[in-house]
Amino acid sequence: MRMPKLLACAFAIVAASAASAQQPNMPPSPLPPVQIKAGISDPVNTALAWYMARAAGLYTAQGLNVDIINMNGGSKGAAELQAGRIDVMHVGLSSVVRVNQAGGDLRAIASLSNVIRFTFFSAPGVKTAADLKGGVVGVSTFGSETDSTVTLALQKLGLTRGDVVIKEYGGGMKRLAAVKSGEIKATAVNEPLSSLAREQGVNVLVDLVPDQIPWLFTGIVVRHDDISARRDLLTRFLKASIEGNYIALTDEKRAKEVLAKELNITSAKRLDITYSDFKQQSPANLVPTTAAAQNILKLFPDASQKVGDYVDMSLLDALKNDGFFTAMEQKYKTQ
Repeated sequence: MRMPKLLACAFAIVAASAASAQQPNMPPSPLPPVQIKAGISDPVNTALAWYMARAAGLYTAQGLNVDIINMNGGSKGAAELQAGRIDVMHVGLSSVVRVNQAGGDLRAIASLSNVIRFTFFSAPGVKTAADLKGGVVGVSTFGSETDSTVTLALQKLGLTRGDVVIKEYGGGMKRLAAVKSGEIKATAVNEPLSSLAREQGVNVLVDLVPDQIPWLFTGIVVRHDDISARRDLLTRFLKASIEGNYIALTDEKRAKEVLAKELNITSAKRLDITYSDFKQQSPANLVPTTAAAQNILKLFPDASQKVGDYVDMSLLDALKNDGFFTAMEQKYKTQ
């Protein structure tokens, strides 16, 4: 009597095994996206590659959830990056130099702009060097590009930093309002605020944009240790950012839609100017130039003059060698 029961059990086991074998292999659950805190110095057009990469879903495709945070100043954001409170920072090389001089260890791994994009505007009645002398020049934060480039603007006027009082005034909108009210005598802004200031009749004191001065104006900056410790993550971030830049450079309509939304631009004229400024000066593959770094280092004679102490090209070099740049050029027909 036990044999039929044993046979029944055996048949049940075989049937269960067969049914199990017929079930398709289920793919593993996807890993949750990695959270990345990306700081920007101010909502400006040099951040368009990041905005576009996010809008196009490129960060998501790379397994990243990128939160773009306004740090209200480049050097402030660089300090937050060094402290580990954000993961990557949109900031000029001047802030990297200053943080490293103070014992930090940051590196620019890419560039969103290799030329100065500032125009210096002045308060009512301030039209000459004599009018500016002794007055307050507002910068976002000490050590930022708004601070460093004051030196160049003053040189054009025959003045030095000792001839004015330099004070921190936060973001571009706040500084522009302070200039218009006469609270400060001058400040530097870039697009879209430059075209807004011109539209409002604010006096242009010094325009550095036409000079096309090589300057690592806006870099993608990370902690030096992360280049090895988080290499794969940073590579994925760069891939998405570079492709976002290609989309922004080749699809004007889409780029303008993103710019208008992110920078709250309602004027068609200002939107045209802001996009044109971006397109003329944004390096397609986000590659920094040596001259752009060297010109900044000249302002810091006491700092190391080795570009490699502030710029790390290894991630971009790897992407180039792997054919990523060529793939982007072919995909977006820029060859």
